[in-house]
Amino acid sequence: MNPTTARLARAEPTTGALGHVTFLGAGPGDPGLLTLRAVDALAQADVLVADPAAYEVVRDHVRPGTDTPLQRAADGEPSTAAGDDAADLVMRAATAGKRVVRAVVGDPGMDTDSADDMLALADAGITFEVVPGVARAVGVAAYAGVPLRDPEGGDVRFVDARTADERCWNEVGGSDATVVVSCVLESVAALAARLVSVGRKPDTPLTVTVAGTTTRQRTWTATLGTVERTLKSAKVLPSAGAERPVIAVVGERGMSARRDRLAWFESKPLFGWNVLVPRTKEQAASLSEQLRSYGAVPSEVPTIAVEPPRTPQQMDRAVKGLVTGRYEWIAFTSVNAVRAIREKFEEYGLDARAFAGIKVAAVGEQTARALVEFGVRPDLVPSGEQSAAGLLEDWPPYDPVFDPIDRVFLPRADIATETLVAGLVEMGWEVDDVTAYRTVRASPPPAETREAIKGGGFDAVLFTSSSTVRNLVGIAGKPHNVTVIACIGPATARTAQEHGLRVDVQAAEPSVHQLAEALAEFGAERRDAALRAGEVLKRPSEKRPQRRRARTS
Repeated sequence: MNPTTARLARAEPTTGALGHVTFLGAGPGDPGLLTLRAVDALAQADVLVADPAAYEVVRDHVRPGTDTPLQRAADGEPSTAAGDDAADLVMRAATAGKRVVRAVVGDPGMDTDSADDMLALADAGITFEVVPGVARAVGVAAYAGVPLRDPEGGDVRFVDARTADERCWNEVGGSDATVVVSCVLESVAALAARLVSVGRKPDTPLTVTVAGTTTRQRTWTATLGTVERTLKSAKVLPSAGAERPVIAVVGERGMSARRDRLAWFESKPLFGWNVLVPRTKEQAASLSEQLRSYGAVPSEVPTIAVEPPRTPQQMDRAVKGLVTGRYEWIAFTSVNAVRAIREKFEEYGLDARAFAGIKVAAVGEQTARALVEFGVRPDLVPSGEQSAAGLLEDWPPYDPVFDPIDRVFLPRADIATETLVAGLVEMGWEVDDVTAYRTVRASPPPAETREAIKGGGFDAVLFTSSSTVRNLVGIAGKPHNVTVIACIGPATARTAQEHGLRVDVQAAEPSVHQLAEALAEFGAERRDAALRAGEVLKRPSEKRPQRRRARTS
């Protein structure tokens, strides 16, 4: 009887049907590598048992209400029983009739503890299934741009340095197979020396990757004979992080030469950049996702909180006017305005059909998308600049022959400018300028974030409005002068400059998509310049640039 089965025998007897266990591979670290089957299993789980590294990968897909005993225990809360380990928790939940997910880093088939636990469940008559994941050794090598096989073939051996015996090392040392070694950073030099001692040539290419498949990934290329010097020159050895797990790939098939062209992940334009996104929490999500696609690590710091107007009566009358045919047009100048109208509609039991017969204008693509999600397709979106000025350029003047109603409903923020109102009035329209929501300064971020902002811990900060500039400086202080400042448009750039900030990047059009794209182009230009100069590429927070220039993408 194995130890896990013995623990089950000592557990309290249960009645009713037994549960079910899914052994789930969380992959090497990138949440995007989770399979669809894994996401489905997480959505159905009653209990999730996951070590910290696996939990960080799967957490966004966990159904609300799912019990996560290992995480509760890590937070100092009581677990299901004192002294429980992962195997105990899985067994106890399964015998209580729960659907259990046991998530492990990489692939369960490569995890020896998972195999033992599966045997224990089989002995206890508990059904289980396995959802494979991307194995660390394979996934990390792929993200490092290191091919494990070439057109000529060749063997590939996977070695876990913790359990490899003398026979294993002699075999890989006496062959020309590509060897993928799972180990820790501080043991790489000793393992390289060992491979040389059992037959590998000192000039055999070697790559070492830490934090693989995440935006903290770093890869060093060397040979078995030079790797110790390479790691010391990079100042990663000796270091406090010497016990970090790494994947080392050893092989004679020219991987180091090919990696210059195959390192797709680490060559992303903003790879590893810590980018501050000072927006409302709801608005930051789409921008952060785009930044991640460029390799950045976004930090969302709300600087603006959106609240209902202090006196809602004006908004109530305007919404009723929509239904009774008071308006020819309604103009939305922000996603928040769309949200405010949508919430007011829900309060009155209305839906998108209330817009029937009313022309709808949106200031830009983001606002238009929010309307489409609401079920409303805007009649007018600026063909040029996505701003109030751009909207006015395309807005038709009032014509009493073709326009039966001369009134426009403009729901907007309490601090919005008068540009749109003045322009519409000049074209003959009557405007009901209504405060749909208030923007107030958010609470200051944690002290650690404030220190990073003022001390140069961020590589870039994105300003999406003048109010985000004023509020960030007000609640957290002025960003350090090594930080790249990116602004959504001229007005925001002027506000940043008024606060003593140097503007490095300005979007070609005032949209968050264009702003992120402009920052990515800026990062790509820095990378290309460093490569041409033969310099080691460093992030802005790591090295003060010798020269900065404002640019428009």
